[in-house]
Amino acid sequence: MKIISNPQDLQTLCYELRFSGFSTALVPTMGFLHDGHKSLLHAAGKRADKVILSIFVNPTQFGPGEDLDAYPRDFERDLKTAEEAGTDIVFAPGADAMYAPGHATWVEAPDLARELCGASRPVHFRGVCTVVLKLFNLCLPTYAMFGEKDWQ
Repeated sequence: MKIISNPQDLQTLCYELRFSGFSTALVPTMGFLHDGHKSLLHAAGKRADKVILSIFVNPTQFGPGEDLDAYPRDFERDLKTAEEAGTDIVFAPGADAMYAPGHATWVEAPDLARELCGASRPVHFRGVCTVVLKLFNLCLPTYAMFGEKDWQ
């Protein structure tokens, strides 16, 4: 299992996989993996040649008063879980690698920002949509696997 923290290194590897004819499945998470994540990783492995797990606690989906620092993290346990599930690549960047200083480009989803979680967390979907697009652009996955909690 390869662990990558640099977005450019991930993109290079994913381009190499794509050009070599491999299909890939991205499982985007914020870590602290549980059985639901494991089932996504197993499903990804059945569909694609290579499974990419992202572990990134995305600060841009936390609004004022939401405690980003209290979000649970256990990277070593996550790596063990990922390896047991047959993950090929773990992408675990820092916030500074995903969001350059002065970052000002966002993916807006105005209707979502008024509905569901957006009604009480107005910046949540802007942050989620932005990071998912960044991950898609880096990985160019054949498949992306999301949990039931993420249906909205």
